[in-house]
Amino acid sequence: MDIEKEVHGISGFTNLELLAKQIVEGFISGMHKSPFHGFSAEFAEHKVYNSGESTKHIDWKLYAKTDKLYTKRYEEETNLRCHIIIDNSGSMHYPNIKKPDLEHLNKISFSALAAACLMQLLKKQRDAVGLSVYNTTYEYYAPEKGSERHHQMLLHQLNESIKRTSDRKQTDTYTFLHQIAEKIHRRSLIFLFTDMFQPDTDPTKLFEALQHLKYNKHDVVLFHTFDSTTEVNFSFDNQPTRFVDVETGDFINLYADTIKENYQNAVSSYFYELKLKCLQYGITYVDADISKNFEKILTTYLIERQKFA
Repeated sequence: MDIEKEVHGISGFTNLELLAKQIVEGFISGMHKSPFHGFSAEFAEHKVYNSGESTKHIDWKLYAKTDKLYTKRYEEETNLRCHIIIDNSGSMHYPNIKKPDLEHLNKISFSALAAACLMQLLKKQRDAVGLSVYNTTYEYYAPEKGSERHHQMLLHQLNESIKRTSDRKQTDTYTFLHQIAEKIHRRSLIFLFTDMFQPDTDPTKLFEALQHLKYNKHDVVLFHTFDSTTEVNFSFDNQPTRFVDVETGDFINLYADTIKENYQNAVSSYFYELKLKCLQYGITYVDADISKNFEKILTTYLIERQKFA
């Protein structure tokens, strides 16, 4: 028996890598319906063969048709570097799910699986990927690499992040985003998974931290992770209910309908402000609703990768 898993009640995915592969392969196979028709994991384009170059990548079939020598250029030559950041704070473990699967995900398991899918695409493209995970501390950091051993290590870390922590402390997201920004020196494509919930913090600090990630010409994508059913629409039965802050343990007892309208207005206003700030700072904003599939996440990756140059 794994005592730690029993205590926390979370066991992670049975096979995170296999599940990510299935999602990615299904996404790619369906791309004939999208403007990304012809996407390849390796080949990028042809270029004229220059005397003295290796003949290894000459396209002999094209030579037979054109009587000219061309070599194949592969995506690995673009040397894209990607860094994935996972917010592993208490609020990201909402709602409470003991055994996550594709049909039952909370915010952290959605983020971990989405990150694994992105890593699978990056692996196919032979790009380098790094990972940062933060909670009440800067839990984990791995620089950008492209080896299979590194890939497996990151998958393990993603699965570990799903396990609920016992900390009843708030997470200063803006503090760790500043620290991560200082670590990433070479220009990279940065994916950040967070719910951006920081109730006792001036929103300006969060936006400044996001702006810091834009230093060194990084391309930043914010996957704003949330549960639309309860965290946006506030869909709860109108009966006496105790609402508990998963990070502090504070609670309040009330009828949902008594605050529903005010709550929805406050959340809508905050989301709108967040989108405006991302637009202002040149950050790509993506609403990552855990009740929906991963197509938007993967499509965003392909679009951003084409823009990265």
